[in-house]
Amino acid sequence: MTSKYEGLDSPLRRKLLMGAAGVAAASMLPPMALAQQFPTAAVNTTGLAVTDTEVTVGILHSVTGTMAISETGSVQAEKLAIEQINAAGGVLGRKIKFIQEDGASDWPNFAEKAKKLLVNDKVAAVMGCWTSASRKAVLPVFEQYNGMLYYPTFYEGLEQSKNVIYTGQEATQQIIAGLDWVVKEKGAKSFYLLGSDYIWPRTSNKIARKHIENFQKNKVVGEEYFPLGHTQFNSVINKIKLQKPDVIYAIIVGGSNVAFYKQLKAAGIDLTKQTLLTISVTEDEIDGIGGENIAGAYACMKYFQSLDNPNNKEFVAAFKKMWGEKTVIGDVTQAAYLGPWLWKLTVEKAGSFDIDKVAAASPDVEFKGAPEGYVKVHKNHHLWSKTRVGRAKANGQYDLVFETADLVEPDPFPKGYQ
Repeated sequence: MTSKYEGLDSPLRRKLLMGAAGVAAASMLPPMALAQQFPTAAVNTTGLAVTDTEVTVGILHSVTGTMAISETGSVQAEKLAIEQINAAGGVLGRKIKFIQEDGASDWPNFAEKAKKLLVNDKVAAVMGCWTSASRKAVLPVFEQYNGMLYYPTFYEGLEQSKNVIYTGQEATQQIIAGLDWVVKEKGAKSFYLLGSDYIWPRTSNKIARKHIENFQKNKVVGEEYFPLGHTQFNSVINKIKLQKPDVIYAIIVGGSNVAFYKQLKAAGIDLTKQTLLTISVTEDEIDGIGGENIAGAYACMKYFQSLDNPNNKEFVAAFKKMWGEKTVIGDVTQAAYLGPWLWKLTVEKAGSFDIDKVAAASPDVEFKGAPEGYVKVHKNHHLWSKTRVGRAKANGQYDLVFETADLVEPDPFPKGYQ
């Protein structure tokens, strides 16, 4: 049967197949012949769900609850990557099969589902989680049962594990870089910090406050947190209007963003005049917020759907073909897309599905077909990537206003911020 992704047998597919140097030539072989070169008994010595023809992975995200607005894109991206990989011959000649579980925006549920995927289903890898709370909940499970998690969300850093590949950015690449940009470009001196009430926003704002006060010698004039799903922001908006900060620094997540930005506009705060910098609102969230309610705001991310490069154009076209022309693609969605590809390239570099061998082979794996341009895995299991700043437009997209010339080295444990 002809795959709808045979059209990717062009620049993108060629770059993808170049990624694993050890099996680059073998990757051109028919899947059956390639699988015979890597017999199951040799590439699966720990009882994972790997047969002569298939390898099973897990997908673990919230598709229900308050985080569904943010996480649905990750599921879509991972399924697209898996379909493309299968169309290109699979992994070591084996097609990828996936088992999907719903974290349901509940952190203990994530841990339970992770254990099910690792212990019962014996998956070879898991693409999953979004919030830091969900990642923290599953991390002991992955370390206890020696699984491999590909985690796609920008996050606060201060973590490193043999059992996790962090495909989003950490604090030095996003929080600190974004604050430096807004001070340089806007002359900002005062900041009002906002966040949802859980690990990532609180830790990120702790890092932000230290950078603002200790390194930039500027001032934080307010800091407040709200429960996930919170929808009443008029009180804090009134405080912001009284304080008149140079920058509103917003780390609100999920469905709460819809209420926050609509109420901000209704209160007369014009984001074309009042600088707002967010590290949590991607195009996925704007789809729910409405572009007219956030136009003018700035976001510091490593990826925007509007990036103008050949890899991204092919990726956006394939994503919309699979999920519909009206779908949008945000930073975490793109980072989720990297997960299955990086896993494939690493397995083929290792010549094995065994978790320990995949973990050992991960450093220096390059993905030349990344929609963001190019990424490489650091020895600390984070990615080298560029920092970018975009400005939200009424049509729901971002205009790129800044990007670093070079890839930024990940540093999950920066000195002076812990």
